[in-house]
Amino acid sequence: MKDYIEVKSNGRVRAKKGTNTRTPYHHQKDAMRKLSIINEEKSFSTLVVLPTGGGKTYTASTWLLKNAIDQKKKVLWIAHRQMLLDQAAESFQKFAYAEVMPHISEFTYRIVSGSSSHDRSIDITAKDNILILSKDSIGRNLDRLDCWLKGEKELFVIVDEAHHSTAKTYRKILDYVKQKVENVKLIGLTATPFRTSESEAGLLAQIYKDGVNDKDQVVKNDLGITYQIGLKDLINNRILSKPIFESNFTDEDYGEEIGLDALERIQYLDVIPDELADRMAQSAVRNKLIVDTYLKKANEYGQTIVFAVSIAHAIVLSKLFNNAGVAADYVISSVKDAVTGVTVSREDNERKLQNYRDGKLQVLINVNILTEGVDLPQTKTVFLARPTVSKILMTQMVGRALRGTAAGGTSEAYIVSFVDQWNEHISWCNPESIFGGDGKFSDDTRDYERQDINLIAISKIEEFASLLDENVDTTALEKAPFISRIPIGMYAFSYLQDNGMDLSYQVMVYDSTKEAYKQLMLSLSTLFAEYGVDEEYPSVEILEQMEEHCHDTFFCGEMIPPYEKRDVINILKYYAQYDAVPAFYTFDEVDASKLDVSKIAQHIWDEDMGARKKAEYTNELWNNSDENMLKMFFGRKTYFLKQLDIEIMKIAGNYDEDEENVTYGVRQLEDMSLSEIRKVRPDYEKELRDEAFEKSKNKRGLYECAICHMTASNRIPFQVDHIVPMNQGGKTKSENLQILCRKCNGRKGDK
Repeated sequence: MKDYIEVKSNGRVRAKKGTNTRTPYHHQKDAMRKLSIINEEKSFSTLVVLPTGGGKTYTASTWLLKNAIDQKKKVLWIAHRQMLLDQAAESFQKFAYAEVMPHISEFTYRIVSGSSSHDRSIDITAKDNILILSKDSIGRNLDRLDCWLKGEKELFVIVDEAHHSTAKTYRKILDYVKQKVENVKLIGLTATPFRTSESEAGLLAQIYKDGVNDKDQVVKNDLGITYQIGLKDLINNRILSKPIFESNFTDEDYGEEIGLDALERIQYLDVIPDELADRMAQSAVRNKLIVDTYLKKANEYGQTIVFAVSIAHAIVLSKLFNNAGVAADYVISSVKDAVTGVTVSREDNERKLQNYRDGKLQVLINVNILTEGVDLPQTKTVFLARPTVSKILMTQMVGRALRGTAAGGTSEAYIVSFVDQWNEHISWCNPESIFGGDGKFSDDTRDYERQDINLIAISKIEEFASLLDENVDTTALEKAPFISRIPIGMYAFSYLQDNGMDLSYQVMVYDSTKEAYKQLMLSLSTLFAEYGVDEEYPSVEILEQMEEHCHDTFFCGEMIPPYEKRDVINILKYYAQYDAVPAFYTFDEVDASKLDVSKIAQHIWDEDMGARKKAEYTNELWNNSDENMLKMFFGRKTYFLKQLDIEIMKIAGNYDEDEENVTYGVRQLEDMSLSEIRKVRPDYEKELRDEAFEKSKNKRGLYECAICHMTASNRIPFQVDHIVPMNQGGKTKSENLQILCRKCNGRKGDK
């Protein structure tokens, strides 16, 4: 009996005899040729930019087999997700032909990550030719590379999804390797090198400095790109299909009173709560629409992959398709489903996939397991019957249908969305967003950026409506001029969560919060130094403390609309990872006047519209507004009309609060803590804090701790303190307030 098992996390790969049947496309050959040009340098750091579907892993692994492995040079491949590690290992194995490795007969590889299916960093040996590592697994154990790097004069380092390599852990790994090896040849693979902030682009330029220009000349000390191609070229070359987007509105309402926890699970984890998923799965109207949509254009849609909400949903849809005469089946995880009791083995799934490849099935339904890694080139259509907030997942789902004719697929691909009405304003991903927002393709990076920004601007503006939910008292907000309630811009950024998934996030900025955010951004480095935070993933407790400090320093005072605590925390998470300030994008291209309900109300008032004429006018505005901006901003027509009526009442002088008929007792502000004052008189709290800081300045204009006399040019290191504590009769008024550094305030509080 064997006392061991075989694992795929490490192994020995023998060179295959014969010829690789896969011929590289022209753009892949060109990328490899240019890599060979820059490889003449003793060391370099460069980017290879290929869109999703362009074959980044294949291009890099094939080139490395010939130019590194065959030359007995070691390769270090780094990525942030398990799936990317497995893909890289499979690619090295699949394309290891003797024709690209004439000088060696075999090589070894090892995959290291936190996954139980992979090896640990302690397993690394000097004999490993290729190390495929997760950045977190090795970032915590860099010394485990010492035995592997010892004696190496030249090393090839690949960073997959290289736009993330500006994160601290990546930089730490790269710096460590460069200290150990004289000549490091660094290649970053990415589809989107510059679609985040300018500050990130600056950091990226510090890492990738070398490239090859159009004249095949090596260029040093610039933002280094050796090869780049755009979506337009891949579509023109028939490598990718041209997408055709279709939307079907279900008229189903979801999300009413789902609760904050469920809402956050959707928004941040992309997990639809079971109860909600069950409702969607069991909706006869919604399911009929999905099947009927296919039946109407079955010949055009061809073989179709449907992404379902849940296992139960996949089973129901499969039955409905078959009942309608469409050969369909479902593939699901091999894990037994607790609700349905269904268990499908890997062998069953493979059989169904083969039936689909053989054309025996027209429709294949799944729950996220066909997002990538499965080759189904004949797929012409994807049905998005499950919404997602994840741009990554959307890219993977859409990618199932984008195999072009040159790659054994189709010239056009249908991307069919089923859009529900959500009572909660969730930032569901629009499939068109992964192509720049309008289905058009451009090689101009600036065009991509502009399209992305506009798309985000419009989609995120609808978050404003969540501040004005009918269940919330919005009296104070509605008193403010409507134009001030329209966002002026946003901070847009993305970062890697500790689970390895990307989180894209946008912080809406209004006139009321603009200055506060500006000061926060200027003080982030000081803030992190003050709290001694250097790790890439600070604890929840530390983030909460830092956010509270930010509130007391920057966000005190009345702000309408108010700032969101979670916005600041996400900014802190981003900075912890990248040491960079997120970029600010203005909404200059969004015509705020078209959203200003007060102007619409004034026009209705000036024209003295009656009820019928007003209804006709507002219906026309709602249905025909430019780019449906009103719909996107307000979400629901009822809310738009409610706000319009409020503005009309203001003009008419009829907008008053309910008559007060109760005389309440009083509590002096000086007997309340600063945090209590914040809730009732935020502007007065700000005034008190400002006075405390102002009187603490020394002759040089620096803020000074009242106890230890430490000085600083900004407010971050200090906290406002009661000279005589409130529990000893001290009052919250200017003469009893001082500033202390955090250490002195902590010691005073302990006494």
